[in-house]
Amino acid sequence: MTPSGSIQSSFSAEVPVISDLSARAPSSEFVERIPINFARQHALLGLAESPDAPGRMPVAIADLAALHPLQVLSRFFGRPVAPLLAPAAEIAAAINAAYQQRTGQAQNFIERLDPGTLGDELKGLNSHDLLDVATRAPVVKVVSLVLFEAVQARASDVHFQPYEDTLVVRFRIDGVLHNAYDLPKSLQEEIVSRVKVMGRMNIAEKRLPQDGRATVQVGDRAIDLRIATLPGSFGERVVVRLLDTSTRLCDLRELGMEPREFERFRQLIQIDHGLILVTGPTGSGKTTTLYAALQDINSKEKNILTLEDPIEYQLQGISQTQVSEKKGMTFASGLRSVLRQDPDIIMIGEIRDRETAVMAIQSALTGHLVFSTLHTNDAASAVARLLDLGIEPYLLASSLIGVLAQRLLRRLCPECAQPAPANDFDRLRPGVVSPDLSNIKTATGCPTCRQTGYRGRMGIFELLLVDETIRRHIQGRATAAEIATAATAAGMNTLRQDGAAKVLKGQTTVDEVLRVTMRSNF
Repeated sequence: MTPSGSIQSSFSAEVPVISDLSARAPSSEFVERIPINFARQHALLGLAESPDAPGRMPVAIADLAALHPLQVLSRFFGRPVAPLLAPAAEIAAAINAAYQQRTGQAQNFIERLDPGTLGDELKGLNSHDLLDVATRAPVVKVVSLVLFEAVQARASDVHFQPYEDTLVVRFRIDGVLHNAYDLPKSLQEEIVSRVKVMGRMNIAEKRLPQDGRATVQVGDRAIDLRIATLPGSFGERVVVRLLDTSTRLCDLRELGMEPREFERFRQLIQIDHGLILVTGPTGSGKTTTLYAALQDINSKEKNILTLEDPIEYQLQGISQTQVSEKKGMTFASGLRSVLRQDPDIIMIGEIRDRETAVMAIQSALTGHLVFSTLHTNDAASAVARLLDLGIEPYLLASSLIGVLAQRLLRRLCPECAQPAPANDFDRLRPGVVSPDLSNIKTATGCPTCRQTGYRGRMGIFELLLVDETIRRHIQGRATAAEIATAATAAGMNTLRQDGAAKVLKGQTTVDEVLRVTMRSNF
């Protein structure tokens, strides 16, 4: 290929050469009407018309020897095309980006759908590209479009929830469920069966819960699907969790910790032995925090092993083990095997029972740095939970070095955030004296954030460092409230106070902080 300038062809007197397609917008008509497989097969992409050549569709193409596809496009669109020569890699990336930008297809297709034309075509056991829907059977196309729209909306879960006369599709976006589509009840069985086929599940079994997994493509991105079905009074409901394996893991600095908490936590994870707990409800980002911490302290000099259920992301240079209770591999039994692997640092996905708690504490006392999670409302409650599991106070006081409680707050959409009334901040009661209220904002809603007023999430944190005072409280079986009071006196910021700091920076709202910290201490 000529690197620059122009070349001769039988299709046009001169064909310009373009090395970078990022500045050229794709043709919406091309993307809407031409299947992605055709564009990929022939390495071509229609671009938005240029003012210099009105009435002609510019088409980026990698090989001018293949003129037939250009002639097909010219006849299909009823007007001449103007070829541009571009690198094949540039065209492939531009095709993926252009077809991923399409939204609203699912609703349009659902509105045109005729249930009488569906039949029982449920082919396609293998993973496929969600962008390629032009030649799919109607049910397969519905499911692919719904999953594609969920990926575009940054949803973490898709719910197919049956009711008496409809099948409702709901997306969980930034931790909150939103109704997305209402599908005809007559399609329920076919749609559930299609999702089961994707997850290699038994489509004939409708009386028992099932779990499955699948991988789909969205252009050059791989999305892992964790599928779970549950029988209900109006049929099986299905929940699909979406995990984008191409997503970059968060760095410790990106979690949203305030500078003081960040420095304290980073110093904590550098200690060579002890037990560090991360607590919070399901979906509060505990695993993300643990992954970020492990990445921060990972080095060639340290042997790091994890026990997880499930393994959500692969960590470079770290040995990860999947727990499987069906096969007899529990956290407790797995931890015994991990200790024989000469570990320096161990991450246990969750402490669920007394046996696992005892093993974790013994590991911490014998020279290992142990990370794990618990489900508690605040940092101090983690101590009470372990004592309730039957751990001796002196063992817990000797091994526990810190507890990090956390929540995820929705971040204000920068496109539509508006100033909030100054007295709105009073509802937090965070113990902040005479704060600067000039930056507090409220959520309104716009198309960018799907009318929610929020886009993306960040963490709020409560870091309890176990000093001599806290150790004495643990040995004396103090209550969670007494431990929290002592930690606050020593300088611990509560979840509510950390949320208030985010409000004062204009990053979130008072309502959002109240929503996620309602049961936490002030």
